[in-house]
Amino acid sequence: MLLVSGEGGGTNLTGTVFERGEEPPTYKGAPDDDAPYVWVCDSFYQVESGGSPIIVDGEQIRVAFESPMPRGFETKAQAIDAAKDHIRTQFARIGVDPAEVTFEVQSASPA
Repeated sequence: MLLVSGEGGGTNLTGTVFERGEEPPTYKGAPDDDAPYVWVCDSFYQVESGGSPIIVDGEQIRVAFESPMPRGFETKAQAIDAAKDHIRTQFARIGVDPAEVTFEVQSASPA
């Protein structure tokens, strides 16, 4: 299992790449179990009210979360590239310049 974290605007977002041989989550919308690499991460967007508060660039905003959309890939590189693209997109949705997002990829043991 790999954790892919992006940081920008003073906040971060982390998702998981399940690797070959690991059991990805199974729920409605999960990819076919035959995918050797599966990326799972929250999606969110800024809202005027409700949602959850987070601090971005020193200011509090509110975000609402969408259900995670797992995606399957044939290679680890494809999964990591897609993970980074997904994270950049989420930051752009809350006003953080995607080019300013930095990444860390690390191995993690399943809980």
